Amino acid sequence: MNTAVKIIKYELQDVLRSKWVIGYAILFLLITDFLLRFDGDTSRVILSLMNVNLTVIPLVSIMFGSLYLYTSREFIELLLSQPINRIHLYFGMYAGIAIPLSISIGMGILIPFFYFGSLSVAALKSLFILVGTGISLTLIFLAVSFLITILNDERVKGLGISILIWLFFTIIYDGLVLIIVYVFGEYPLEKAVLSLSILNPIDLGRVLMMLEFDVSALMGYTGAVFQKFFGTVIGVWISLSSMALWTVAPLFLGLRRFKIKDF
Repeated sequence: MNTAVKIIKYELQDVLRSKWVIGYAILFLLITDFLLRFDGDTSRVILSLMNVNLTVIPLVSIMFGSLYLYTSREFIELLLSQPINRIHLYFGMYAGIAIPLSISIGMGILIPFFYFGSLSVAALKSLFILVGTGISLTLIFLAVSFLITILNDERVKGLGISILIWLFFTIIYDGLVLIIVYVFGEYPLEKAVLSLSILNPIDLGRVLMMLEFDVSALMGYTGAVFQKFFGTVIGVWISLSSMALWTVAPLFLGLRRFKIKDF
């Protein structure tokens, strides 16, 4: 464990010095500041930030993770030439990247709310869900980036796959769901729609946020189905478990490949 802690400390120092991480925090700070400055309604600001989170965070996480691993290839080879446990190295690198990205999201969103005096008791729960969803998406797509990078030695190919996965879950997936609903609209699709939502972490984050603000009614029939299921204790636990599984599955698949990969 001492080795893993040392790796995490080194990765934290290295990543925190990156202009990209600093710029990432500043981006959220500026967006939040702009929204609060020109729209004093906290609920509308958080909803606007939700749309930013669901688009920007997956893209930055999967691209930053892929680029960082590809540029650190020689460093990884150097460490593996030492008597270092591959499991400690793998999780050390993951934590060393995930922590700064998560801190950037939290600070970039919360600091403007603090100095604008918008951190009311009513807004704290919504902000907690907003930041928590952002951090969850960071962990998920960072884990996916590790899996992609370890499976593909070619940088161009790996980055292309990363962008394609982001496009699929952000845009293409919802289009496919709409086509399914349109084609099979005469059949009962409640369970199918719920299952399809659980299979997309971005959709899970969107649904949880929309239910928090009670705007699921704007989604019509689908929103009523989501409210009935995700509004229950079982629904919340299933959604949280699904988000956790989306993190754990690619992370351990990447670890399995990393342990036998010949660098």
